[in-house]
Amino acid sequence: MSRPPRPIVWAGLAVAGFELLEGGSEGHTARVGHHLVEKIKYLASPKEAEFANAVVRKLAVKLVDEVAPTEKSSPGEWASYHSHPEWLIERWTAQFDAEEAQKLVVWNQSPSPVLVRWRRPSDEASLPEWLTAVDGAEGFFAAESGHWPRLAEMITAGTVQVQDAATRFAVELLNPQPGEAVLDLCAAPGGKSLAMADRMGEGVVVAMDLPGRRMPRLSENLSRVPDGVKATAVAGDLLRGGSRALAAKGLPSTYSAVLLDVPCSNSGVMRHRVDVKWRLKPDSFHRHARQQLDLLLAAAERVAAGGRLVYSTCSVDSEENQQVVAAFMKRMTGKFALEASQVSLPWESGHDGAGAFLLRRVAEPVA
Repeated sequence: MSRPPRPIVWAGLAVAGFELLEGGSEGHTARVGHHLVEKIKYLASPKEAEFANAVVRKLAVKLVDEVAPTEKSSPGEWASYHSHPEWLIERWTAQFDAEEAQKLVVWNQSPSPVLVRWRRPSDEASLPEWLTAVDGAEGFFAAESGHWPRLAEMITAGTVQVQDAATRFAVELLNPQPGEAVLDLCAAPGGKSLAMADRMGEGVVVAMDLPGRRMPRLSENLSRVPDGVKATAVAGDLLRGGSRALAAKGLPSTYSAVLLDVPCSNSGVMRHRVDVKWRLKPDSFHRHARQQLDLLLAAAERVAAGGRLVYSTCSVDSEENQQVVAAFMKRMTGKFALEASQVSLPWESGHDGAGAFLLRRVAEPVA
C-alpha cells in the first residue's frame, strides 16, 4: 500500500492476514478474501472493499512466498518473521543458546489453548470429554474449542478455575497443609490463593495486594474457597505498612507459609500476552529485579521462625529468577536456606514459563 487506509480497513486487513496465516483446506484463501470484502462493504464502503480485495490477493501471495528462518538465520531475520524485537532474541540467545531462543520465539507465536484446573479431584468421573488432560500436570486440562458457554457455567459453578499448568509449581513447593495459616502476597487475581485453599481443604488463607481495581477480582476468587477454609482479602502495600494492613484486619504479622508471586516482565507468558514483547525495554528486567528483591526482603519479614517462603515469577529470565534469589540469600546470610527450585521453560515443559524457589527461615539464625 502506498499509504495507510482508514483504521477500520486496516483492521480488516490485519484480521484477514491472520486468517491467511492460519491456513485451512482448499479454497481457504478465496473464502478469506470474500469475507473481507463483504465486511469492508458494510463497515466502510464498496470502493474501499475493492481496494481491500486487491491488497489481500497480493498479501496471500506474499505470505506464501515468505521463507521461514532457519537455525543459521540471524536474530534479525527471526525477529522479522516471528514478530519479536531483535534485542529480545539476542538476549535470549545469550542467556540460553540460539536453538533454545528460537524454540521460545516459535512457542510465543503459537496459539494458546485454554487450560483449566479441575477443582473436584474426587469427582473426575464427571469430566466432560472435551477437557483433555495436560501431560505431566495432574489436575490440569485443555478445553477444546466450541464449548465456551458450558465452560463459562463450570467456572461460575466453581467446578474449574482457568489457570496455566505452570502455576502449580509455586503451590507445590510451598505445600500448604490442612489447618495451616497461609499468607499470599501480591495475590490478585487470586488463582494461586484458591489453588492453595483447595489443596488444604481447611485452614486460613490471607491474600494481600495493593488497593485498587484488582481487589474485587481477588475477593471474587476467594469467595469460592472450600467451606473449611477461612479466606480474607487484605488491601495493603507490602513495601509500605504491610504489617499495619494485616493488624487492621486483626490478622497475625507472621505465618508459617508465605507465597510471594511478584510482578515481573511476563516473559514466560508471551503466548497469552502478545503486547508484552513490544512493551518491554532492554532495562525492564533490571528494573523488575530491583523491585522483586525489595518485595522478597519485605516478604521475609512475614515468615515465622522455621517457616517457608516461596518466591514465584512468570518469567523465564535468570535476572528475575536465580539472580534475585542469589541476591536475597547474600543479604539474608544465615537467616534463610534455599531448599528447592523449579524453573519452567516453555519449549521443555509445554507450559508457560515460570520460576519458583522454596526458601526456609532458619529457626535459630546462624551468627
